[in-house]
Amino acid sequence: MSYDHLAIEAKWQDRWESEKVFEVTEDPSKPKFYNVAMYPYPSGELHVGHVRNYTYIDLITRYKMMQGFNVLSPMGWDSFGLNAENHAIETGIHPKVSVAEQIERMKVQFRRLGVGFDWSRELASHDPDYYRWDQWIFLELWEKGLAYKAEAAVNWCPKDQTVLANEQVVGDDVCERCGTPVEKKMLSQWQFKITEYADELLDAIDDLDDWPDRVRTMQRNWIGRSEGATFTIQVDGGGSFDVFTTRPDTIFGMTFCVLAPEHPLVEELISGSETEDEARQYVSAAQRASEIERLAEGDKTGVFTGAYAINPVNEKRVPVYIADYVLMGYGTGAIMAVPGQDQRDWDFATKYGIDIVRTVQPEEGFDGEAFLGDGPTINSDFLDGMRQDEAKTKIIEWLADQGIGEATVQYRLRDWLISRQRYWGCPIPMLNCDQCGLVPVPRDQLPVLLPDIEDYLPKGMSPLAADDDFVNTTCPDCDGPARRETDTMDTFMDSSWYFLRYADAHNDEVLFDTEKARYWMPLDQYIGGVEHAILHLLYARFITRFLYDLGLSPVQEPFQRMFTQGMLVHKGAKMSKSKGNVVPPDDYYDNHGADATRLFELFVGPPTDDAVWNDSGVSGSKRFLDRFWKQATWDGGWNARSADDRDREILGHAHRTVKKVTEDIERFRFNTTVPALMTLSNELQSYLGDEPREETHGEVIEMMLKLLSPMAPHVSHELWERRGNESMLAFEAWPSWDEELAREDTVTMIVQVNGKVRDRLEVESDIDEAAAEAAALASEKIQAWLDGQEVRRVITRPPNLVNVVIG
Repeated sequence: MSYDHLAIEAKWQDRWESEKVFEVTEDPSKPKFYNVAMYPYPSGELHVGHVRNYTYIDLITRYKMMQGFNVLSPMGWDSFGLNAENHAIETGIHPKVSVAEQIERMKVQFRRLGVGFDWSRELASHDPDYYRWDQWIFLELWEKGLAYKAEAAVNWCPKDQTVLANEQVVGDDVCERCGTPVEKKMLSQWQFKITEYADELLDAIDDLDDWPDRVRTMQRNWIGRSEGATFTIQVDGGGSFDVFTTRPDTIFGMTFCVLAPEHPLVEELISGSETEDEARQYVSAAQRASEIERLAEGDKTGVFTGAYAINPVNEKRVPVYIADYVLMGYGTGAIMAVPGQDQRDWDFATKYGIDIVRTVQPEEGFDGEAFLGDGPTINSDFLDGMRQDEAKTKIIEWLADQGIGEATVQYRLRDWLISRQRYWGCPIPMLNCDQCGLVPVPRDQLPVLLPDIEDYLPKGMSPLAADDDFVNTTCPDCDGPARRETDTMDTFMDSSWYFLRYADAHNDEVLFDTEKARYWMPLDQYIGGVEHAILHLLYARFITRFLYDLGLSPVQEPFQRMFTQGMLVHKGAKMSKSKGNVVPPDDYYDNHGADATRLFELFVGPPTDDAVWNDSGVSGSKRFLDRFWKQATWDGGWNARSADDRDREILGHAHRTVKKVTEDIERFRFNTTVPALMTLSNELQSYLGDEPREETHGEVIEMMLKLLSPMAPHVSHELWERRGNESMLAFEAWPSWDEELAREDTVTMIVQVNGKVRDRLEVESDIDEAAAEAAALASEKIQAWLDGQEVRRVITRPPNLVNVVIG
């Protein structure tokens, strides 16, 4: 017997929507739970990889509701940006139209999945009512000196014809969106001073206990805090440059200096030198090379500028080179080179015949090249004999006394470059006036609306620049002519605060009501892909802290608990539209139902891991649901007998299943919840064949329906109603278990030898460590494996495992 999944699912989707089951308001009488999945790009339909993510978020919403929490799980759309614009270019449909169409299509898919979102809080970043507040935040950053415009060497994607933030350049220096090799360009760009918050962002990572370790590590590494010294080096004959080093204690070993090819002093040094032609060719080639190529391991090249610098501690003349392994965007764009203590400098010095002076005594027996370890300082005058830390302190004091240097902290993190030369984005609310310079748009003129233009193809400059009606305006300060900024904002600006707006999504007076935000923030659960570990999460943390400093955000850290799900693999590659291997869910909804699809998404593998999509898996889940439907509606005759061991056994199994499913959900082990329910179903089938009692059957079925409700909500709600319950299952309490009933008299204990399973023993469920060890060592199979070997250690984890370590 197969239930009619199409009719049942449509019925309950209508009920949840019409009865506003998932719409919530602030309720101080209940504990809150703010549960958010990263809002999606509406640039294509959902595929089963997306379904996995949204099945997880909906499971948590329904589970927490049944536990008595006031659960907010909203949804919105990351609708500005390259994804939507490129989709519009591919289809020939204006992005304003195509985005609206895609949003409606995806909402239908969400509805068919049965996901419980609070749609009353829906927002979209391309909506002027939303991006007005992007512009408001920009102006606040401008007023606080945290937004500025400056000439900068930027990452340029020649295919997308736009600037990319450093974080959007991946792999072998390619665009993260289209895979095109990235070029370098000098452009005047808007940036946010995220570096002003670098220490805060770094220090707070230690307190993000409920974040994945790899995500915290990625953020630490990207911020990249380094402590050392910055000091000035004079050029013999005039001029100077600054260098940053984490090893100022080795300064006596500086035998040459290196400038980045882009360093502003290079032109002055090479002009008229004997190596001018060679140097110019080298600079040109270096500017064409990718950052990955320039930093790659291997032979390092350079060109002598013809100039010499003066080592400030011993006044020795040292040659100044240009080399592409020094980058203008890191540190000061210049380095002191100490070949005795740096292998890269050693190789360079050897290649070009430059002196090598050791400043750290290598350990006895060392016969290598550059010595990278710690040891007594040598060949360093007043630092001789000191260890590294002492020598660092001493030389920094000396540099400061001379007025040429100071202790410095540097970061790998660079300011957030937000200018984009594309059409489909939030306009930057700034004006250019010949008389007044840069002028902010008055707040009462927000939003600066994105005009509807027909020609939005990328051309290397913003398409908005060709719209005279948009560009030409009046300066609010002098009433003279002014020109609007024509770049649009990086869409990571849109996503850096949307979770705060959800708290008060339609407020047209302020960014959001602070008291409403205070009730909901921080997010109790945030779910999204690990690909956002640096970009989105870092920017969101920065903007939240900025809004906290303004007295608006009630929290400094927005995301209390972070979960990054694995991806689905199909045809040997991770599922993505660009690879052409996406699997739409619609056929599965039609043929097997959303509930069966959801169950397989949960079952397919550990949520943190990538998993292979298997077309037959959904049909297996549907067979389980069909059988459970038959069991729940079973009326094959009941026995009037009194309860006996048969009833206690099935009830014990049911209570153990409640315990396991509850604990697995709490630990995000969703993949093991479905097999537990399948096993209980098998036990119930056996019970139904052995004089079943109606009371026992009803008790087990009701526990199973509650457990199944967050996973397969349509069929469980329908069965709950058919059993005569008047209340909706979504509002029922999550089941609890009886420890006495859940306790097993005996369990199967695994016995390993050196980590490999060698026997299985039935033991008492409350066996202690000594008894478990004794039972394992007494096993005939284990004795055979020991065979006179020395038992080095016995690891016991009663009642489940004993591992005997031998040899």
